[in-house]
Parts: sequence; C-alpha cells; structure tokens
Amino acid sequence: MADERVWTVEDHLTDADPGAVRLWHRIDELIASFGPVTHAVSKTTITFRGPRRGFARARPLQHGIRGYFDLMRELPPDPRILGASPYGRRLYVHQFRLADESEFDGTVESWLREAYDVGCGAHLGP
Repeated sequence: MADERVWTVEDHLTDADPGAVRLWHRIDELIASFGPVTHAVSKTTITFRGPRRGFARARPLQHGIRGYFDLMRELPPDPRILGASPYGRRLYVHQFRLADESEFDGTVESWLREAYDVGCGAHLGP
C-alpha cells in the first residue's frame, strides 16, 4: 500500500508568486480574526473550516488567488465573482478570483465574513 501524501499550507505557498502568497496571508488573517477556523488542505486547495463546516477555499495562482465561498444568498454581478450556483436549499457557492491585492477590499471582506457565518452554521437556522 502506497503512502498517501499529507498536504500542507506551505506546499501551496512555497513556489507560488510572492504577491499571491501575500494576498493569501491577508485572506487567512482576516478569516482568522472572525473566530475559530481551521485549514483542511488537499492537493488542489486550502479549505477554511468554521466550527460547523467548510465555508471557503482559496489557493494562490501564478497571479492572484482563486477559490470559492458559500453564502446564503446569491451576490449581484461583480467582476471578481466568476459564477454562483445553488448548493442545497439554502446556500450559493460563489467562485471568485482576485488578480492582486488591490481587489481585496471591504466588499470582499464582507463576503468572507458572511461565509464564515455559514461555517458557524447560520444556514441551519429556521
């Protein structure tokens, strides 16, 4: 039986573009400021998990960050949102791309805050 590799955050960041790494750390620090969060790392991405469930994923690209986050609503059009699709009865998965740090603003911060609430189970309420 072959050993399964255990992926780490550093595996994704080591050879990534320095600007993308800085942006990923800004996202990570923001999400950590919301409350308890852990990383679930796989070969393809880094998932952010709240106390109840995963709510966002992000990985550095050659230029920027790509990922997704879950919200209880569909966002209006925004160039950073690549698409949104329903997930279950109460959630929408939003695919996003941030080309650089200039696109990481208060709007993105508010989306991630809402997504963290999903990670805490907000979507399970009445």
